[in-house]
Amino acid sequence: MNLLSLNNIYFSYEKKLCDSYLLNDINISINCGDFITILGPNGSGKTTLLKLMSGLLHPQKGEVLFNNKKLKSFSRKETAKKIGYVPQSTLSVFPFSVYEIVLMGRTPYLGIGGFEENIDKKKINEALDLVEISHLKNKGINEVSGGEAQRAFIARALVQEPEIILLDEPNAHLDIKHQISIFELFKKFNIEKGIGIVAVSHDLNLAGNYSRRTVLMKEGQIVRDGINKDILTSENINFVFEVNAETYINNEAVSVHIKSGLN
Repeated sequence: MNLLSLNNIYFSYEKKLCDSYLLNDINISINCGDFITILGPNGSGKTTLLKLMSGLLHPQKGEVLFNNKKLKSFSRKETAKKIGYVPQSTLSVFPFSVYEIVLMGRTPYLGIGGFEENIDKKKINEALDLVEISHLKNKGINEVSGGEAQRAFIARALVQEPEIILLDEPNAHLDIKHQISIFELFKKFNIEKGIGIVAVSHDLNLAGNYSRRTVLMKEGQIVRDGINKDILTSENINFVFEVNAETYINNEAVSVHIKSGLN
């Protein structure tokens, strides 16, 4: 079942319509329960595409649909109940606790007074348990490690009870152990809760081993889209990233080895 689709999307950060678009003729459909990684060089439009999917940006041309309804017709509260968004940066300029960060995800469900009720507390504690940081809930968000802060923001998205979670480079600035643990979490959410996952990343091996579908972007366009073993090939990696690579397929997983030397 189709959940989220972008049809004939053109986008530019310029206020006036022009021929120079950052994103050109984007067409992509995301189904319920998909686990997709978006890969591409810096400046290829990956983060912008994610923001269009979330409703944070609106295209100059084309339309974004959620369950076949125009996304821009949803209120912010309605959108937040359907789409979770985890930004690349998890730093906070305010001294919020981990619990308060996660509580923000319940905003669409809070009453007029803005205070959480028992159901909200239950959802928050469940999410903290799920991402394994319950012991840190009273710590300041800027007092915990980068990996722990990332888990807090993922928990914030979870308590929105969305149908899909969009993540912008969730493994940026994390060590290898935490990169793997974060993607293990996504796999768990995807399989056990049926939540759709779309993650922007630079790590071809995490994409090849955890997601089931890979989207490759180059110069503002989607140039390849499909199951991992069909997309993460030496030829495609060479075309998009201009590096030489060898790929190895083990069942559905794909491992990538970048060889020395550029094109």
